[in-house]
Amino acid sequence: MKKTLTVTVIILLAVLFGVFSFLYWGVYDEGVRAGTVLRISKQGVIWKTYEGQLDLSSFGALKKVSPIAGTFDFSVEPSNDSIVKLLEKVSLSGERVNLRYIKRYMTFPWRGKTKYFIEGVEQSPNPTPQPPQTTPFTN
Repeated sequence: MKKTLTVTVIILLAVLFGVFSFLYWGVYDEGVRAGTVLRISKQGVIWKTYEGQLDLSSFGALKKVSPIAGTFDFSVEPSNDSIVKLLEKVSLSGERVNLRYIKRYMTFPWRGKTKYFIEGVEQSPNPTPQPPQTTPFTN
């Protein structure tokens, strides 16, 4: 009886560890989103995580959509300092970037508020945004 209980507990713990590992490290989706970084900030009371927002509608990616639907919320793993620094730089310059992301199955409070985690940042070949061309009004 004692041996059966021990084996059952070990199997149960192994299954729980497997499920936790799958939810923690498993990747549901991978992709790229393009736009301008609106914000990147360090948030949290107990666990400080990096959270950001990308404006998708700024370059015609989405037309006639509400501003809320035209944004992409993301998190950055705390260990990716180089990505955070680059996101801070491009958010101040207003340049267009491509964000490579992965989507995880669950959120954990020490990791980030969203399921989307940035894995890489690609700057556009033309880093400075061009002002719109206007023509003078004549009668």
